Amino acid sequence: MPTGRVKWFSLEKGFGFIASEEGDDVFLPATSLPAGVTSVKPGTRLEFGVADGRRGPQALSVSILEAPPSLVASSRINPDDLAAIIEDAIKILDRVGNGLRHGRHPSTSEAERLGKVLRGIADQIEA
Repeated sequence: MPTGRVKWFSLEKGFGFIASEEGDDVFLPATSLPAGVTSVKPGTRLEFGVADGRRGPQALSVSILEAPPSLVASSRINPDDLAAIIEDAIKILDRVGNGLRHGRHPSTSEAERLGKVLRGIADQIEA
């Protein structure tokens, strides 16, 4: 079976193209993707059957051989560093909570800084 890499794929359009190792562009309809797979990222290495379609070669029975490396996973913070950041955030939240118990809201700059820290932590945890 031929192999190639996804050039692009649009979930909205329901198709994309594969750059086959033979040098041809192969039409990739969403219906040819493996069961449970709705989209593929550019650079994903695929194995596929080929049939002659109305506009040229078309992929059939696609199998994913290798997904491209995740950029998010490679930009994650070291787990030990993230744990330290979370511990520092807990200390800040305790201080803000104690102030609120005494009727003191954080200043605008403190609230903005705390919001940025919490959003950054959330981004790293979700990645």
